[in-house]
Amino acid sequence: MLGAFVLIGAFVLVGAVPARAGENAFVEVTPNSVQAGSRVNIRASCDDGNNREAEVQSDAFGRVVLRPDNGFLTGKATVPSGKEPGEYPVNLRCQNNNTATTTLTVLDMEQPTKGPATGGGGTSGGRGTGSLLLVGGVAAVAVVVAFGLFGNRRRTGAGS
Repeated sequence: MLGAFVLIGAFVLVGAVPARAGENAFVEVTPNSVQAGSRVNIRASCDDGNNREAEVQSDAFGRVVLRPDNGFLTGKATVPSGKEPGEYPVNLRCQNNNTATTTLTVLDMEQPTKGPATGGGGTSGGRGTGSLLLVGGVAAVAVVVAFGLFGNRRRTGAGS
């Protein structure tokens, strides 16, 4: 029985695959969805190779060299303003031969335009409805004051 356990243990040990170097390599692009002309930040890890430069390449922005920065590799890239919308692979290639891939999506969005030129309103330049409203308001107040004074005089005159 002991021999069976030894034999099973040997198979388990031989069958175990050692951890491969580079399993922790990754690349991320933020934001991962942008419109053409936008700038993106790239952060990556080459597992145990984060103390050396690495290279990222994508049809979305070309080639970028990532440099060591607080335990990671970082860089920035700008998607050209004429880039066609679509999904573009971003490929990391480390000096220790580790690789990683992510996707950057270039959106089909037009640049925002100025708001409509609606004009008008009391704060608009020039003489318009704002001036008329002011004159009308002053006239209404004057009429109310005049009626108030006239009504007050009548009451006091009738009682004496």
